[in-house]
Amino acid sequence: MRNSRNEQDRHLILRRGIYHYKRRVPAVVVDMDARSPHVRTSLKTADLALARSKRDALEAADDQLWAAMIADEPRVAAQARYKAAVKRVEAMGFSYQPASEIATADLRDVVSRLEAVMDERTPVATNRAVLGTENVPPVTLTAAFKVYTDEIVHDELQGKSESQKRSWKKVKQRAVNNFVDLAGDKAMPDITRADGLKVYTYWLERIAPKKGKPTHKPTSGNRDLGNLRGLYESYHKHMGVEVKQNPFDGLGFAEKTKRSRPPIPTEWIKAKLLAGDSLTGLNPQARGVLLAMIETGARPSELCNLQKTEIFLDVKVPYIRIEPREGHDNPREIKTESSVRSIPLVGVALAVFRAFPNGFPRYRDKENSLTTAINKYLRESELLPSDKHTFYSLRHSFEDRMKEGGLDEELRRGLMGHTIQRPKYGSGGALAWQRDELNKIALPFDPGIVEHAQTRRPNRRETDEARQPPSQAS
Repeated sequence: MRNSRNEQDRHLILRRGIYHYKRRVPAVVVDMDARSPHVRTSLKTADLALARSKRDALEAADDQLWAAMIADEPRVAAQARYKAAVKRVEAMGFSYQPASEIATADLRDVVSRLEAVMDERTPVATNRAVLGTENVPPVTLTAAFKVYTDEIVHDELQGKSESQKRSWKKVKQRAVNNFVDLAGDKAMPDITRADGLKVYTYWLERIAPKKGKPTHKPTSGNRDLGNLRGLYESYHKHMGVEVKQNPFDGLGFAEKTKRSRPPIPTEWIKAKLLAGDSLTGLNPQARGVLLAMIETGARPSELCNLQKTEIFLDVKVPYIRIEPREGHDNPREIKTESSVRSIPLVGVALAVFRAFPNGFPRYRDKENSLTTAINKYLRESELLPSDKHTFYSLRHSFEDRMKEGGLDEELRRGLMGHTIQRPKYGSGGALAWQRDELNKIALPFDPGIVEHAQTRRPNRRETDEARQPPSQAS
């Protein structure tokens, strides 16, 4: 078994009080690396912790360099060489800059770099890195996007479910695809302001055409331009190159105040959704989410991703808990920090969760499928007051009913998962009080609509996935 101390101090040797980096060149590249059979570099420090840090950077740089030597693709090799140069120069205490920029830099920086490589034993790779003679490889936008998704944004993806990761990437991939269609898959250094304006014009014609009606909203264009701007900046920062002018800076469209979906009137909900058999054609779990939304106001994505551990029924005040999941095996983000909340269960929502104590596994991580299925059913069954209403309108109805029922504004904002404009103190009121307030606005319902959700047999209009015994579906 390898000694942990030896592993911690791998490739380090101490000579006359100064640590050196010494590493054997792998046999597969021994004929290609002029430093063979060993790499030797003074770390110019007697501090073990600092020596380990510099060793880590040089170790990564050599890994990159050797990968470049055996790469079949010239572009991949150039990319690896450049990244190795960046790591190597950082280990020497500098930032990587092209030689042309070093020549015009502060004289003290130039002298420091020259002194760092004056020793004739300094490896050629280190010399090239410190003096900036390793050229930036001509990486295309699509290749840069792969680096972006694979290496740069781990922190942004951490905590997202697989479905959330796909949605996140899909939006950014669209921006890249649109650029390539308009300007070609250009190398990053060759992207110009004119290319940025091509993307801007493309969206302008769709957002504010000179003739005809708009086909898209400003949000779509701003999202593309923002994603390209962020990709361009993040990639160059990752590669150690200063961006003096981002081709996508300052390009965007004014967004008017977003018009929210109209709420569904309370009387409509009572007559069309909470009584009779109008929902019997909707599969049990989708119906459960719809009914639960009426008395919780929770977002569809929040409801369909609840798990058994977030549904509390055997307590004095039954409630659901909406919060992010951080486990590696089943992570999930929620919309905002203010969305973390507990919602007491009253009326039809309590009946639904008693019928579905494990949540709605059919739609877990499939909120888009859920919303599409419910909206389609409601429209085909004429269960929406107008074309402007959607399934999501039930969330706005819940908010309006709280307001009309005289519920405290801060309580309303907390239950909706909206930001409260003051420092947060306490838990926002005891659950029992919150439940009593919600009971003031709870709507009467036919218990049969929940019972049918548990016992009815799926009809032919439903998909094969829906055609499973209710015991499996719930």
